[in-house]
Amino acid sequence: MSTIYSADFAPDPGDALDVLAFVLCPVRAFAPTGDAAELEAAAQMIGPAKEEAIRRWQEFRLLREVN
Repeated sequence: MSTIYSADFAPDPGDALDVLAFVLCPVRAFAPTGDAAELEAAAQMIGPAKEEAIRRWQEFRLLREVN
């Protein structure tokens, strides 16, 4: 099976702009051929990664407020 998604980009969890750019990036950017099956697979993989990026940003923000 071939790789569907691969990237070196990892948003800095403390940088809201980094996280926002990743979260707002359209799924089509991760599915270069744009066919329906590839878009669906990318959405299934990227959706949880975007949620995790938001969770980490919130956690980082709360820790920064406490300190």
